[in-house]
Amino acid sequence: MSEWAPKRFWTDARVESVPQGHAVRLDGRSVRTPLKTELVVPSRALAEGIADEWRTQGERIDPLSMPLTRAANATLDKVVPQRAEVAAGLAEYGGSDLLCYRAAGPDALKARQASAWDPLLAWAASALGARLVLTEGVIPVEQPDSALDALRRRVATFSVWELTALSEFVSLSGSLVIGLAAMDGQDAEALWAASRVDEDWQAEQWGLDAEEAERVAIRRAAFLQAARYLERLNGA
Repeated sequence: MSEWAPKRFWTDARVESVPQGHAVRLDGRSVRTPLKTELVVPSRALAEGIADEWRTQGERIDPLSMPLTRAANATLDKVVPQRAEVAAGLAEYGGSDLLCYRAAGPDALKARQASAWDPLLAWAASALGARLVLTEGVIPVEQPDSALDALRRRVATFSVWELTALSEFVSLSGSLVIGLAAMDGQDAEALWAASRVDEDWQAEQWGLDAEEAERVAIRRAAFLQAARYLERLNGA
C-alpha cells in the first residue's frame, strides 16, 4: 500500500508496537514507503507524530503536510541501503565548513561572523576534538587530518534515523559543525540564524526580493522541522 495515493482511503491511524519498533496502521493495515517497505520507526513518539499526520489529512493526501512521514520514508528507502555513503558524504562537509570561511571586510560583518561562529568552532574543538582552521575569502583551506578524522568519527556514531536529521541540518546550513551542534541539542533557531550570517548581511545592504524571501522561509521551516523530527526520534 502506498501512502501517496491521491485520495484518503482510511478512517483512522493507530500506532502498534512490533518487535522491530513502532508501526503505523491505517485501519489495521501497514503504512508502507514508496519502495514498499513497512513503515516501522524506533520511537513511539515519532510513530505517534506520523500517525497524527495521517489522521489530519483531508479528502486528498498532501505529502507536503507530512514531514515526519517523509523523513521516515527517506530513512528506510534511502539511508538504510547506503548508510556508509550517506555518512561519508556528510563528513566531507567538514573539509569546507561554512564557519571557517571569513569575510575580509567590512569590520561589522567580520564581527558578526565571529560572534556567531567562533563559539560553535570552540565547541567543535572541545566537545568533538575537531579544531578547524580559518581562512579569509573563498580560497580553500586544508583542514588538519586530526580534525577531519574527529568529525568522521562523530558522524559514524549516528543511527540511520539520526543521519536523516543530520543530512537536513547540514545540507540546509552548509555546515557540518552546525549540523552536529543541532544533533547535540543546541537551539535550532540560533543555529539557523548562524548559518544565515552572510546572507542576512547582504539582505540588509541590498534588500531581499519576495521570491528569495519565500525560498529562505521554506528552508528555515525545513531546518526547524528536522529538529522536531529529532526530538520525536529521541522521545519515548
